[in-house]
Order: sequence, then structure tokens, then C-alpha cells
Amino acid sequence: METKVEEREQWRKKREYILAVAGNVVGLGNVWRFPYLCYKNGGGVFLLPYLFFAVLCGVPLFLLETVIGQYTQEGAITCWTNLSPLSKGTGYSIIVIQLYARLYIIVLAWALLYLIHCFRATLPWATCNNPWNTDRCVDLTSANWTALHTGNLTGNWTSGNLTKSSVSEFWERGVLSMSGGIDEVGTVKWELLLCLLACWVACYFCIWKGVRSTGKAVYVTAVFPYVMLVILLVRGLTLPGAWQGVVYYLYPEPSRLADLQVWMEACIQVLYSYSVASGTLITLGSYNKVDNNCYRDSLWLCVLNSCTSLVAGFAVFSALGFMAQVQGIPINMVVDSGPGLAFIAFPQSVAMMPLPQLWAVCFFIMLIMLGLDTVFTGLETITSSVIDMFPGTIRRPWRREIFILLFCSICFIIQIPLTTQGGIYLFQLVDYYGPNGACVLFVSLVQCVAVGWAFGAERMCDAVEEMTGQRPWVLFKLCWLYFTPLICMVGFICFFVDYQPLTFRGYVYPDWAYYLGWAMALSSVVVIPIWALGKICLTKGSLRQRLLVLWHPDSDHVGPKKKKENVLNETEMKPMSDPVPDML
Repeated sequence: METKVEEREQWRKKREYILAVAGNVVGLGNVWRFPYLCYKNGGGVFLLPYLFFAVLCGVPLFLLETVIGQYTQEGAITCWTNLSPLSKGTGYSIIVIQLYARLYIIVLAWALLYLIHCFRATLPWATCNNPWNTDRCVDLTSANWTALHTGNLTGNWTSGNLTKSSVSEFWERGVLSMSGGIDEVGTVKWELLLCLLACWVACYFCIWKGVRSTGKAVYVTAVFPYVMLVILLVRGLTLPGAWQGVVYYLYPEPSRLADLQVWMEACIQVLYSYSVASGTLITLGSYNKVDNNCYRDSLWLCVLNSCTSLVAGFAVFSALGFMAQVQGIPINMVVDSGPGLAFIAFPQSVAMMPLPQLWAVCFFIMLIMLGLDTVFTGLETITSSVIDMFPGTIRRPWRREIFILLFCSICFIIQIPLTTQGGIYLFQLVDYYGPNGACVLFVSLVQCVAVGWAFGAERMCDAVEEMTGQRPWVLFKLCWLYFTPLICMVGFICFFVDYQPLTFRGYVYPDWAYYLGWAMALSSVVVIPIWALGKICLTKGSLRQRLLVLWHPDSDHVGPKKKKENVLNETEMKPMSDPVPDML
């Protein structure tokens, strides 16, 4: 007897969707990238280009992808069949980007390892009395600590490049055991490998039952980071020197607005922060009920995301200002971005506070929760897209769970090299070239063209009104047609004009690594034209007929209401089988 195909799920409660999207868009970039970019690119002045791109790119794309998911009730690949079949390669490009983005689960493994060490009597990165420390280590209590940063070391410490802070040594030698380069893979760090396994297990159980398990997980993963952020914010603002850090964070430098790099970094940060061109908004929106007011939801979620970035900056820089005052050094000597902020600068800061273990636990739990829901919603995007392509095969009892288990297991095995001594170099390479800004800009451009010009911006506005009862502002229609695709195209070109080869702490990668990096960068871009050309070649008719068929959707099979009508019509047209007597 054939097993029954399960219906596509929907969110049980509206708040589960809100929490899932909030957890997805509010991620590590809000904590370790936005504050640094704000400080680096003119302080408060950076908010001008940020808001400019948020209004003309971030919010329109956020709304667009959410509407696509809710309107088509399909995942990130199959949804394009109902919009513009020629652009279905966009869905495959999104999946390629998401596959590279699974890399970030190693960040959760690092944070988990730090969290485990937080329960020791003395934070291990605060002292030089550990097996991984060298004789050049300078700890937080040493008289040479301030001199290390100011360059006034004397005696055996005269050569500044021979010294290392205890925080840096814990990160580089205790956690990573860094080798000399990407060519030196070295041995596996078993404690890091176990942390990576634990993170994959957590991700699996967050999505293994679909939105039933995801809807429950987000109550913790989306809410808890805000609780921790508020605690850290209040604590940070009450520290001596905190306001010095806040002023440094937002001190305006109007002259920076003339720098093209400032505008480029603001654009990329908005696209990353709003989680566009990643398929997650399409996927999460596709589980909504058809009449959900996704228009209102999108606007409020965008406001929440940007406000969280700004507030996180106050929490981070108040702590850095305190650290600068305690050490008697300029604050620009303690500011860093990315892993450097999360695993060197901020741990160093909390180690100087009273009850350092408590604040360290709060920070790393926040970091884990921020990253966890971003990772598992991306994982849900990949798996749901594949399931929607083969619903008759996978959407059956226990087959989904087995498929996700196999996928997570394969990803874990592939990521084992990240836990080796040379893993940090591989991480930097994939992070720089894999899901990079150029790929996100290109996918965003194609999405706008496919929806604004092929499907029709006016038609999309009709879809929003049909589902929510509200018609979007005219600005959104203009953005989908003109402003957003133009900005994405200019940004895509500028990205290559301003390209700089990857270096990591002065280390120059071998040529083969750069070739591999470019192969990763182009792999997500070339999928779109390859799919389009293949589809044109396989479609019958003249070239003009093929383009007309593939450019526009089939009007009889678009939208959830049309789908239901088609299902009913097909049911009515099926021949009735001979009735079976009840007694049999």
C-alpha cells in the first residue's frame, strides 16, 4: 500500500513566523560587523548611506521576497516557475550561496568552545598560565599590558612583534592552533570537532519536523539574544569609560561621504543584514497563510533589524570604551571586526569586568543564539527547496527526517577540515569568495528584473493587495522597476572595480587558493545564465516564441487561489470509479 503524501505545512501561529524571520535577519552581522563599519566609515554619518540603501534596496527586496513566498506557496527554486520560468536559475543560485553560507556554523562551534571555558574559575584567556601560552605572552594583569598596546615595552619586550596578548594566544593557539598557512592543514582539534558536531545536531533538531519544530525552536533562539543584548547594554553603559566608546562609535565625519568605499560597504551591509537574496525570506514566507498581512510584517521586521544593529553598537562600544580606559590606551587600538571583535576584543573586555564569567556566558550564549537561527533557517531553505521539487518522493512520513539527517551528516563531514590547524585560512577563503557581496548584488538584480519586468510590478502590487487588503506604496513599485535593480547593477560593477585579493593578517594565499576562490564566487553567478540558455534550447518553437513562453508566467497557474481552483477543476474532471458498497 502506497504511503500518503503529506501536505505542505504552514505556521501554526503568526508569532512563530515573526520570531523565525526576526531570528534569521538579526544575526552575527548586527553585532560584529555593523558597529565596526559605523565606527570605520564616519560614525553617525554612516547612517545616511545605510538608510539610503535600506529604503531603496533592503526594504523593497525584503518585501518582494516575502510576497513571492507567500503568494506562490513554494520554496526558493520552484517559486520562479510561477513568476518567470526563464529566471528559475535564480533559485539554484540562491541554493549555491546557501551551501557556502553553511560555513558559518563553525563560528557557533568556536562560540560554544568559548562558552564551555567560561565555567572555569579563571577565564583562560585572561592569564598566561595555560599549556598553549608561550613565554612571550602578556596577560591582562601584567604591568606590561598597557605597554604592549602603546609600544613602550622595554627590556626583553622591546620588539613589539615578539609579544602576544593572552586573549590573542587563547584564540590563535588555544582554540584554533593556527598553522602557518592554508597549505599546512595540520591535525584536527578534537574539542572543536565535538563542538561542531553538537551545533549540527542542534540545527538538525530545529528543522527535522519542518515548521512544527522550527516554530518551537525560535521561541528560544530568537527571544533569548534580545534578553542577553539588553543585559549587556545596561551593563555596558554603566561601566566607566562607556560614553567615550559611544562617542567614538557615532562621532560624525561628514568628509567620509565622498568616499565610494563607504557607500559600497553600506550597501553590502544592508543586503547582508536584511538577509535578501538568500532564499530564507521566500521559504519562511511560503509557510504563511495566504491572507497573512506580509506587507505590514515586512515593514516592522525591517525596522526591528536596523534598530537592533544600532543598539548592538552601543552595547559593544560601551564595553570597548571601558576596556580602553582601564588600559589607558586609545579606543581605536581595541576595535576590530568579524571574529576579531567576537573572540578577541569583547572577551578581553568582559575579562576586566567584575564577575567576568557571568558576562562572558551572557555574551557567548547571545552569539550562539544569534547564529543558530540564521544557520537553521538557511538549512531549512535548502531542504524545503529540494522537498518542493520532489514532493511525491520526500514529502512522506519519515522521509523528510531521513533526508535532512543525510544532508546534515554530509555537511558535517565536509566541514571537518575547518576544525584543523589550517581551518581558519579555509574559513577566510570561503567567507571572502563564497557568499560574497557581488553574488548577492547579482541575484538581487535578477530578482528585480524577473518580478518587476517579467511578472510585472503592477501585477505584484495586485498580489499584495489580494492577500493583505493593502496596496503597497508607489515607492515599492518604482524600486522593483528602476531604483533597486539600478543600484544593484552599479554595486555589482563597483565590486569588481574595487576588488582586492584576500589577505589574512599579512598572510598572502597561494595562487591556487585565489583560483579556487574565484571559482566559488562565479559558481553561484553562472548558474543563472546557464539555466536560461539551457531552457531556451530545450523549449520548442522559434526564438521569439520561446522567449515569450519562458519570460512570462502561465497566467492560469499563478497564485494560491488559482492553484486551488486548478486542483478542484482537475478533481472534477477525473472519471468517477465504480462505487464500493459500504458493507465491503
